Amino acid sequence: MSRTVPEWIGKTDDTKVPAHVRARIFKAHGGKCYLSGRIIRAGEPWELDHIVALVNGGENRETNLAPAIKDKHREKTAKDVAEKATVARKFAKNIGIRKPSRLKGQGFRPSAKQHSASRPLNRKSEQVPA
Repeated sequence: MSRTVPEWIGKTDDTKVPAHVRARIFKAHGGKCYLSGRIIRAGEPWELDHIVALVNGGENRETNLAPAIKDKHREKTAKDVAEKATVARKFAKNIGIRKPSRLKGQGFRPSAKQHSASRPLNRKSEQVPA
């Protein structure tokens, strides 16, 4: 079955989704949070979530958006960002990019061993009581 309305595609990743497209996405998902499966009630805060996150190669288009309850959306976003950071760190390690060492100098020289006491030792066992 073909679409009667053309799919909305954002010009950039930061393009805000128009209200009529938000309503269309909400209806298409039956008013349910796609993360928890719970029905979103009137007045309950919800956001549109990219099913495949933008940082992980997803697109800013209608077919990649779904309604999500605000709390669940924040949890998923945190996981997406953590996943991207892990992938980027492993990629950098595999191609040989490392953070430079913070210590640039050779550090402190080890001190010389002390061969004798600088002053004679006064042991209590050897002292004569006055």
